[in-house]
Amino acid sequence: MNNGEYLHWQSVPTRWKDNDVYGHVNNAVHYSLMDTAINEWMIRTAGFDPLSSDPIALCVESHCVYKAEVAFPDTVELGLRVGKLGRSSVRWEVGLYRGSDEALIAEGYFVHVFVGREDRRPAEIVDPVRAEMQKLLIA
Repeated sequence: MNNGEYLHWQSVPTRWKDNDVYGHVNNAVHYSLMDTAINEWMIRTAGFDPLSSDPIALCVESHCVYKAEVAFPDTVELGLRVGKLGRSSVRWEVGLYRGSDEALIAEGYFVHVFVGREDRRPAEIVDPVRAEMQKLLIA
């Protein structure tokens, strides 16, 4: 899927356990999917190692607006972009689309602040992480 609004795409299958008593993927799963897409991109594309990198990225804010349902078995297509890139923070924007019909199911964002692993004080986003983030930055 590529609708042009997002610069990186990841496909994630729903799991049997994702459905709740109402028969659709529970809202908490949407946050988990967004967090997974962001961190997988940071690890695989930007070379970020959550076990040894310094600084580390902590989520300080998150938000999600639900637009439609999705249920197992289906796939969620996650579009990722950077909405704002600061000295020590980044706002990730994520669109979640139902794989079976490409309907928008949710839009959300995560704000990461990079901090020193030991002192937890704000720290500059280092290259190559910043350089890769700039490739996802929207105008």
